[in-house]
Amino acid sequence: MRLIFALVLALVFFALPAAVSAQDKFFDSNGVQIRYVDQGSGEPIILIHGLNNTVETWAVPGILANLAKDYRVVAFDMRGHGKSGKPHDPRQYGREMGLDIIRLLDHLSIRRAHVVGYSLGAIVTAQVLTLHPDRFLTATLVAGSPRLEWTQDLARDAEQEASERERECVSRTLMFRLAPLDAPKPSEEAIKVASDACFANPDVDRFAIAALIRSRSDQVIAPVLASTVKVPTLAIVGNQDTFLTSLQALKELRPNLKLIVIDGATHSGPRGILTRGELTGSVREFISAHKVTK
Repeated sequence: MRLIFALVLALVFFALPAAVSAQDKFFDSNGVQIRYVDQGSGEPIILIHGLNNTVETWAVPGILANLAKDYRVVAFDMRGHGKSGKPHDPRQYGREMGLDIIRLLDHLSIRRAHVVGYSLGAIVTAQVLTLHPDRFLTATLVAGSPRLEWTQDLARDAEQEASERERECVSRTLMFRLAPLDAPKPSEEAIKVASDACFANPDVDRFAIAALIRSRSDQVIAPVLASTVKVPTLAIVGNQDTFLTSLQALKELRPNLKLIVIDGATHSGPRGILTRGELTGSVREFISAHKVTK
């Protein structure tokens, strides 16, 4: 079972097929080339993937195409990922990743948008909510929550994960942390499967990912800022995801946050939250409830 999970994990995160119908476009974001796709029409939705992911993360399960039936959907490869630029300097990540969202909106002459972030994309979105709340119509945090503190332990963990990336292309520390709550931790065989798939993917630059991980401290926001966000915000997480605890804590900090917990959903893998139809339905319902009044 653990090996099967690793095979699915490897396919999902390191060998996604091309499944985007829209043409690739690029723009310069403060010196870093960013790849994006722009599909559909209507109120704008920005989709932001997770660590090791690309635009295809939203396309493969059909989320992008579903939303594009009624909205203008823009998805992009975050810096360090996919076809976007991959600097090796940690100073090129951190809050720069969130500012890429604002620069993309400016590039497309979009004043405000519904922003949906998954995992790392949710962490980035949560920070931008405190920096540029005027650019949001709504925010949706999928399986990810803001970084509200930075300690010596967190700094040590980040350096360990970055070093593991440089050596193995994957981080066993992160894989252990994100493993489903109701399943055993990945075996050494499973980690090797994921590592081999990562090394085989030409779009993965392990040194860029390591630099990104080393920039985490620059994504931390004060709890008081997170608690005072006024933008309508939805959080969606599986009950087998380790992010459930932090999103429940965010709900306590910010009671106006709408929190949806999907039974049986994990962070990723064969039961990952992006594979669940309830996700798209919940996002649609939330965005529809906050459409701009003409």
